[in-house]
Amino acid sequence: MMGALWTLRETLCCASGGRGAALALLAAALVAGLPAAAIAASADVVVTIKPIHSLVTRIMEGVGEPLLLVEGNASPHSFALRPSQVQAVDRAGVFIRVSERLEPFTGKLVRALPQGVEVVSLIDAPGVKLVGRREEGNFEPHAHAEGDADHAAGDDQGVTDNHIWLDPDNAKAIGVYVAEVLSARYPEHAERFRTNAAQLAGDIATLTAELTAVTLPLRHKPFVVFHDAYQYFDRRFDLDAVGSITVSPEVQPSAKRLIELRHKIRELKAVCVFAEPLFQPRLVAALTEDTDARAGTLDPEGLNLEPGAQLYFVLMRNLASSLKACLAPAT
Repeated sequence: MMGALWTLRETLCCASGGRGAALALLAAALVAGLPAAAIAASADVVVTIKPIHSLVTRIMEGVGEPLLLVEGNASPHSFALRPSQVQAVDRAGVFIRVSERLEPFTGKLVRALPQGVEVVSLIDAPGVKLVGRREEGNFEPHAHAEGDADHAAGDDQGVTDNHIWLDPDNAKAIGVYVAEVLSARYPEHAERFRTNAAQLAGDIATLTAELTAVTLPLRHKPFVVFHDAYQYFDRRFDLDAVGSITVSPEVQPSAKRLIELRHKIRELKAVCVFAEPLFQPRLVAALTEDTDARAGTLDPEGLNLEPGAQLYFVLMRNLASSLKACLAPAT
């Protein structure tokens, strides 16, 4: 229903500016028989990617629903905004992203936003623990045990791994921070936001215990990923990623790089090589040919999942189950 309301609002207001937007929003609320305040809260919070949208949706339960920009199986690394989406962010009260590095399309957008739009970059959120971005595709087992960085250390985004949601503790911190941001913006709903954040934290704690049990038998089983997006998950559950096919999904690996990695797969006896939904499974097939390594697929951003409050939990469970299916298949 919220999607339909947003479409109605967009249709009525695009040619009319701010006053038209407000009237269209009220009309949508009246047509749907829903409180105008709830609809306003929905349209007023815009989020970039699915995992963060899922967490923000949990924080806003009972108040409204955030608008998601990167829909379907689009990648934030190469996403291009439609004019209607630019207008939606221009009209927002709060715009939530991870960082300009993870979502490059937000850079120019944020610099051109009206002053009334509050931009929240979660890479800077209090309580989020950051790790350094690895600059090459070969990394030895447990090399990830070094290089912790708290947000307060002022890490430049160029040297920070931005896939912060893959550590459940970071997801908790994101929930708490978003609740505080929204409480300041919409104080009449502050109690609800904070209650939702506490409930989210409890659910994430339960999820973490579940994932720990699933991944425990997978420790000390080396594997290779498509790009180095999984550091936070690997570290939290003490897994053994030994390399990536490419440092960045936008950079094609060279022939030399593929030869080196093939040797590394054999040398370290990598059990699995993982592709991603949008990125060249044929490379994985070429790398695993004539080796004992199996092929699998991991989806760190939930590209093939339906957005909503439960997406984050499904995404994390899918990562664990996909790792288990390849690293320790049932016999």
